Amino acid sequence: MTRACCTNRRKPIVVSLPRVSALTILAPALLLVAVAGCSKQEPAPQTAVAVEAAPVQLATITEHVVADAVLSPVAEAAITPKITAPVKKYFVQRGSKVKAGELLATLDNSDLEAAVTDSKGSYDAARAAYQTAVQGQVPEDYQKAQLDLQQARANLDLNRSIVASRQKLFNEGAIAGRDLDTSKAALVQAQAAYDTAAKHLAAMKQFGREAELQSAKGTLESARGKYLGATAALSYSEIRSPIRGVVTDRPLYLGEMASPGSPLITVMDTSALIAKIHLSQPQAQMLSKGDPASVQVPGLPDPVPGKITLISPALDPGSTTVEVWVRLENPKGQLRPGTAVHVTVAGRTVPKAVAVPSQAIVLSSTGQPTVMVIGSDGVAHQVAVTTGIAGGGDTQILSGVSPGQQVVTVGAYALDDGTHVKVVTSLQDSDASGTAGSGDDK
Repeated sequence: MTRACCTNRRKPIVVSLPRVSALTILAPALLLVAVAGCSKQEPAPQTAVAVEAAPVQLATITEHVVADAVLSPVAEAAITPKITAPVKKYFVQRGSKVKAGELLATLDNSDLEAAVTDSKGSYDAARAAYQTAVQGQVPEDYQKAQLDLQQARANLDLNRSIVASRQKLFNEGAIAGRDLDTSKAALVQAQAAYDTAAKHLAAMKQFGREAELQSAKGTLESARGKYLGATAALSYSEIRSPIRGVVTDRPLYLGEMASPGSPLITVMDTSALIAKIHLSQPQAQMLSKGDPASVQVPGLPDPVPGKITLISPALDPGSTTVEVWVRLENPKGQLRPGTAVHVTVAGRTVPKAVAVPSQAIVLSSTGQPTVMVIGSDGVAHQVAVTTGIAGGGDTQILSGVSPGQQVVTVGAYALDDGTHVKVVTSLQDSDASGTAGSGDDK
C-alpha cells in the first residue's frame, strides 16, 4: 500500500531557462546611471538665434507725408468757337508749340465779311451826316434865329419912337387920336414879334441845337455799334490761342462743322505741371506754402523736385480732405499730363529724437508697438514702446527705451521673450555660412 501511494504521487515539472549572466542583467541599469551622471555634469548648451541689431540713438527725424496724385497742366484751354461754321483752314498740328494770341484756325466767314462791308458803309454815312449837322445845319438855324430877334428888336424900337412922337403931336393937337391909336397897335404887334423871336432863340439855345446834335450823334453811334458787332462776328471765325502752350487735341477735319460748346482745339501749358494731392486736415496743417516736395515719376530713375504752391483754405465737402498743389517745373517736356505719380512732402522735424530703425518695431498681439531689447547677457526681452513721428527709415520713441540700448532690427518677428540671440552683420550671410558648415561636417 505504501509503495502504491508513493508510486502514484505526481512528479514536479521543471522548466529549463537559459543561463543569464549577472553582467547582462545589470547593463541597462548601469547605462541609465551613467547617462544620469553625465547629464548632471555636462548640461546641453542653449541654441542662440541669429539676428541683426542696431543701437538706440539720438537723431533728427523729419516726418514725410506721402500721397498719390495725377499730373495736370499748369494751364489748359479747350477752345470752342462762338459761331457755327465749317472749318476752313488749320495752321497748327498736334504737338505744335503756340504763343498766346497766335492764329490756330479759321472758319468759313464769307457772309460775315459781307456784313462787315455793309455795316461799315452805314457807319461812314452816319459819320458824315453828323459832321454836316455839327458844322452846317445847326449853326445856320441858330444864326437865323439870332437875325430874326435882331430884326424884331429894331422894329420894336422903331414903333416905340413912332408912338412917342405921335403922342407928343397929339398932346399939341397937331394929329388926330386915330393916328396915335394906329401907332400904338403897331407897337403891340412889334412887341409880340420881338417876344416870339426871343423865345425861339432861347429855346434853340437850350434844346434845339443840343437835340439836333444828339439825334445826329445817336445815329452815328448806332451805325458804329452795328459795324463793331459785324467786325466782332468776323473775328470769331479766327480761332486764336488764349495761352502759351502745346496743341494736344484737334478733333475736327477740314470742312467739318464747328459749333459752340464743342472744343475745336485744346492747348496745354506744360512748362510746369501740378500734382494735386488730398490730405487729411492734421497732415495739411503740418505743411506751408513753399515747402519742398519730391515726386517719383514712373520711368524716371530719380525723383523730380517740386514745391507746394497752394493749400486749399477749405475742406472738400465730399471727402473732407484738403487739396494741396505741388508744382513741378518741366522745361524739357519730360513730364506729361495725366501721369500717376507718388508725392512725398517733408512735414514736422524733431531734432535729437530717441530713434530706432522702423523695422525694429513689431506689433504685439494686442496691437501695442514693441521692440526686442538685447541685454548684456545676450538675452532679448520684449519691451513695449510709445512711438512718435517716422521718417527716413527711423521712428521716434517717446518712451520704453533709452539711447545706447541695442534692439533687434531683423529677426524680431515671432521671437519669444527671453530668447538667447547672436548678433550678426547679415542674416543672409549667416544662413549661407551655416549651410556650408553643416555640409562640411557631413
